[in-house]
Amino acid sequence: MSRSTLFFTRLAAATALTLCASVQAQQVMVTATVTNLAPANSISFAPLHVGFHSGNFDAFNLGGVAAAGIVSVAEGGAGDQWQADFAAADPSATRGTIGGLRTPGSSASMSFMVDASLNPFFSFAAMAVPSNDFFIGNDDAQEYRLLGANGQLLLGSITVRANEIWDAGSEVFDPTAAAFVGNNGLRTPQQSVVAFNFGEFAGFNGLVTGAGYVFNSQLAATSGVYRIDFAVTSVPEPGTYGLLSAGLMAMAWVARRRRAA
Repeated sequence: MSRSTLFFTRLAAATALTLCASVQAQQVMVTATVTNLAPANSISFAPLHVGFHSGNFDAFNLGGVAAAGIVSVAEGGAGDQWQADFAAADPSATRGTIGGLRTPGSSASMSFMVDASLNPFFSFAAMAVPSNDFFIGNDDAQEYRLLGANGQLLLGSITVRANEIWDAGSEVFDPTAAAFVGNNGLRTPQQSVVAFNFGEFAGFNGLVTGAGYVFNSQLAATSGVYRIDFAVTSVPEPGTYGLLSAGLMAMAWVARRRRAA
């Protein structure tokens, strides 16, 4: 083999190795699919607020007074303050909102570009309705490590059960002022703390919901009410395509030289 052929053979091999390294890109596309698992005519959920982050954003704590961010989720579901607090706590986080109202049995999906090396953790929050201030979410910023350093999926799904539904303790229980069955603007401050609570859903039984069905809780403590499923697709870095082209050209040149020899 001539020196020039040997050089390009080594170049092709080096390019292939570099390409393989680049495929292990830290940028990944994460698709999250949310599903309401509650029985027919039971609880629904407002849009799910999500964030892929470094593990610094702690939205609330069991037994603590609910801050404005989580209250913006628990009372009405809009979550704008939650999103703003998230952005302030972790500017590099990837944030978003999935779907609209999720009635029992319905699903929605959304994809996010995530840097696995910067934002391996996942947080979420959504209002459960009908309620005055009930919600789902994680009270530990690092409870769900979703991604490994190279972008591999570490967690396939999260299932929330009825006994994991939170009461923000910020608004007094009152069906006439509850979202989805009453006038959500007629709130009465409760000035309590965040706690687990799903039993009060039975207090809405027989009321007509905003989606038109007659509410019937049917929830037991271990009833599955919500699931988030994850799928990950690798996203090659921009330079990978150039490396691929160079590698293919080098390999083609070597092949031609060998045929000529």
